[in-house]
Amino acid sequence: MNISIISTIKNEGEAIRPLLDSLIQQSILPDEIVICDGGSTDNTLEILGEYKAWLPLHIIVAPGANISEGRNRAIAAAQGPIIAATDAGVVLSPYWLEDLTQPIREEGKRVVSGWFEPDPYTDFEVVMSATVLPTRQDVDPATFLPSSRSVAFLKEAWVEVGGYPEWLDYSEDLVFDMALRDKNGDFPFVETAVAYFRPRGSLRAFFKQYYLYARGDGKANLWGKRHAVRYVTYLLALPFILRLIWNEKRAGWLLLLLGTGVYSRRPAERLWGSTWGWRPPSRARAFALIPIIRLVGDVAKMLGYPVGVIWRLRHKIASEK
Repeated sequence: MNISIISTIKNEGEAIRPLLDSLIQQSILPDEIVICDGGSTDNTLEILGEYKAWLPLHIIVAPGANISEGRNRAIAAAQGPIIAATDAGVVLSPYWLEDLTQPIREEGKRVVSGWFEPDPYTDFEVVMSATVLPTRQDVDPATFLPSSRSVAFLKEAWVEVGGYPEWLDYSEDLVFDMALRDKNGDFPFVETAVAYFRPRGSLRAFFKQYYLYARGDGKANLWGKRHAVRYVTYLLALPFILRLIWNEKRAGWLLLLLGTGVYSRRPAERLWGSTWGWRPPSRARAFALIPIIRLVGDVAKMLGYPVGVIWRLRHKIASEK
């Protein structure tokens, strides 16, 4: 069965090279690589052209296409019955394609979930990774919804669910995953099919990322209970604690420290294993960043989610997820 790798990109420039280099180094090569460019104005297309000598590239230019539209156009143009999806900005492990597609090629599966790992370059990115990204031990393979930076499926399965939702600009891969799961049941999980990616390198970039993710959740009506718990925590529980600090300083501070510790426990456990050999001052600063990063992310989500909900109500898009 022929295999097509698909991706959508825009203004990646030199940052596209690590992905293309990792595709060259795959243990099995795809029959084609279909990339939809959403209207790059830099040298992205020129760099892609350089790699046509080593990779079976098929490039589609679709100015203005969002991520969902770009993926759908690439999949529609793909000739192979097996689609392996990834993203720009990642580096794929050498056995990524072979391992990811093996359950489809040899076991007759229709959808396969791969895995992703952070590839931090700076100390801040190490803390960011530990704070916001799960490890393999944190996820249940039976319920894990794959990112479209590492997932494979039959093209006919994509057709059956109507493709990626083009009305949605963020969280689109989760909606697509849920539609695939409704049709096909649980996905095989291949943890060795790893896509490595660099986390956000600043609080500003992280805030924007989580604002957009939450706005996508609001548009798609995703994770309503999780967002409700966050609002209750910050709008009811936190003011209660602050009032307690004002009136009963010792008890209030104790409750705040206890809550912060519980909130930061799992990220701190992940960070502990990632900072062996760090000097004590650097390690202390790293752990102090955890609650700050979590706070920034929560504020971004609380601002983005209602914007998405308002958009959904105005456009009368309903979801039962």
